[in-house]
Amino acid sequence: MQDIFVARVMSTSLRTVTPDTLVEDAGQVMLENDIGSVLVVDDDGHLEGILTTTDFVDIVAQSYPKAETTVSRYMSTDVVTASAQDSIRDVADLMVEEGFKHVPVVDEEEGAIGIITTTDLASYLSRVHSPSPKE
Repeated sequence: MQDIFVARVMSTSLRTVTPDTLVEDAGQVMLENDIGSVLVVDDDGHLEGILTTTDFVDIVAQSYPKAETTVSRYMSTDVVTASAQDSIRDVADLMVEEGFKHVPVVDEEEGAIGIITTTDLASYLSRVHSPSPKE
């Protein structure tokens, strides 16, 4: 397999915020653009950091006083699932087509038995292809 460089696959449509942007405003940028992170840059566009959806878990968990809002208010209920026997190619195609990063794996009798994520797929690909040559 030929080498594919980062420049060939990277996204260049960036959404940025500054360090003094309110968390709520940064979250709104992420929601409006359907993205999982925003780059935090200074006035000259130099990278200061990154804010991700994972950071929002910490923000909510550590906020005081607690809003005491139940998960049902924000959870997705029209969940697309896979079975353990589905091909990873089909699941990967689904994830790309629908923009999913997580697909629960269910069994008719046992219910939820797992989850397949973009990280799982990337990890699999890194194991099945020979590693990059060392310099």
